[in-house]
Amino acid sequence: MKGRDAEQMAADYLMRQGLVLRERNYRCRFGEIDLIMSDAGRLVFVEVRMRTSEAFGGAAGSITFTKKNRLLRAARHYLSSRLDTEPACRFDVVLITGARNPVINWIRNAFGES
Repeated sequence: MKGRDAEQMAADYLMRQGLVLRERNYRCRFGEIDLIMSDAGRLVFVEVRMRTSEAFGGAAGSITFTKKNRLLRAARHYLSSRLDTEPACRFDVVLITGARNPVINWIRNAFGES
């Protein structure tokens, strides 16, 4: 499974949970946000991480301090460049583990930023 496949799997999963897809792969000079979604009036920035095994910390272990900061800065850029008002927002992480029978773990408000 490739990164694009993992992002599609995550988007499909989140849409089945009631979220609405707004944008994919938002890129700016600060970084990239995999998925931007809406959930009951809240803007949700989603990072998708996929690993074939739990070795070396698995998918969760791949979210470093530097990666988190890039996501936060990219989200601020998105908010300032695309929206007139700043809505309530959160950062979610979708962890996908396994190659043949992937397991999805959705962590809401993963960074404690609201």
